[in-house]
Amino acid sequence: MYQLFTDTDTDITPEIAKKYGFKLISMPYSLEDGVDVYPYEDFQVFDYKTYYDTLRSGVIPKTFALSPQKYVEYFEPTLKEGKDILYVHFSKAMSGTFNSMNLAWQELQEKYPERKLYAIDTKGVSVCCYNIAMEIAQMAKNGASAEEIVAWSEKEVDKFAVYFYADDLKFFGRSGRVSGLAATMGGILGIRPIINVNAEGIMGSVAKAKGRRSTQKALLQFVETLQEDIKAHRVVIGHADALDLALDLESQLKETFGQDLNTEILVVNPTIGGHCGPNTVGVSFYAKHR
Repeated sequence: MYQLFTDTDTDITPEIAKKYGFKLISMPYSLEDGVDVYPYEDFQVFDYKTYYDTLRSGVIPKTFALSPQKYVEYFEPTLKEGKDILYVHFSKAMSGTFNSMNLAWQELQEKYPERKLYAIDTKGVSVCCYNIAMEIAQMAKNGASAEEIVAWSEKEVDKFAVYFYADDLKFFGRSGRVSGLAATMGGILGIRPIINVNAEGIMGSVAKAKGRRSTQKALLQFVETLQEDIKAHRVVIGHADALDLALDLESQLKETFGQDLNTEILVVNPTIGGHCGPNTVGVSFYAKHR
């Protein structure tokens, strides 16, 4: 018997976690006051408008890895119940937090040698992780074993693509995803990079567009080109306080693929949102490849 876990970098809220049977691990950040904030532990509802307005004022959040002790605190109660852990997490290539997870698990294995940890690396962030987590939740509901879910993920994770952009490149620039010069010139010229997360779980710029309309169109073109059997899976749109843009993208997707396209719109979580900044819009979909 296993218990599903995921983390807040997947855009899963406590309400969604409860509905689909996940226990939620909080990925922290801090603002200019230096106070560590753990989403859905230090607050129950993400006030995303206030958060992204704070970023618009010039504040750049900082993110940091969980300690091994925090992982022990999350995992041990489940192990005490005699359950294994199946943890659907954001890309391990983007954070040192999974070194902490491994250290914690080494400690826990000494106390619970009969228990297992199944770590599913989504090789993504935000809506990409959410998309994969929802597929896994359905498999678990249908009675799939942990081993069956691991086997599925090894074949299918790389087929859940995500493409996104942001208005202000300084956030990408500060996180090392776009050079400082490119971020400055992008802001001046209105050029926005289209970012994806590749099969190694690393973010990179794959195209660029000038102006919002062209950038929205570029996202749609990536979906059109790469999608595979798109109506058999959900299409998840994420936004960082840019609901109007998310709705516009949803409308374009339904005009292209049909009004019965299964879409969801989510708010990008604060930890990932701190790296991409306000007005980010992205889309995750089932694809031929990433």
